[in-house]
Amino acid sequence: MKNSVIICRNLHKIYDDGPEPVTAVDGVNLTVGHGEFTALVGPSGSGKTTLLNIIGGLDDASSGTVEIAGEQITGMNESRRIQFRLNHIGFVFQSYNLVPVLTARENAEFVMMLQKRPRREIDLRVNQLLKEVGLEDQANRKPGELSGGQQQRVAVARALASKPKFVLADEPTANLDGASAANLLNVMARLNAQEGITFLFSTHDQRVIDRARRVITLEDGKIVSDISKV
Repeated sequence: MKNSVIICRNLHKIYDDGPEPVTAVDGVNLTVGHGEFTALVGPSGSGKTTLLNIIGGLDDASSGTVEIAGEQITGMNESRRIQFRLNHIGFVFQSYNLVPVLTARENAEFVMMLQKRPRREIDLRVNQLLKEVGLEDQANRKPGELSGGQQQRVAVARALASKPKFVLADEPTANLDGASAANLLNVMARLNAQEGITFLFSTHDQRVIDRARRVITLEDGKIVSDISKV
């Protein structure tokens, strides 16, 4: 595919540390183009989160390759992989992964600080995103003082703040009410359209599926359906 951001070739992931080997990802071939807004769907245990983690370099495939933005991350050493993630990928985790001793604002700006962006750029971007996700008045609260839904919105703001090439989002609306989920999806759709950020979601949420322009269904670690809406 022209302008491909993600290319996965014959990915397998087998966990063999239990009584019997478990195949979580089974021969996945997947290409995601620049600017896509794509949902990975399927039942629990279908391999969605494992596939996202392999694509993002958080987990290693048992075999196969992953190419991201023209670079093969398969086989990268850990220090190169960390630097690559820092500069190219935004992550939204099911468990939020916020730093408990930092405020919402400090968590949202964390990646930009690691990138050594100018202070003025950080302030402008983070203020804009916290306002858009409805947390402007919660900016100085720490994660323990926020609800699950508020923590999720901080995690999304952090993922988007550094203007990554693409965002991997694992159940990004799982803890949100209807209005908050719609608002968050509007923010992500706007950044997708205006900044060209590529989004790949893992989700059970019909609200996300309805907004996605491509829906890929996984079952037992295999892609069984790949439907483009445009």
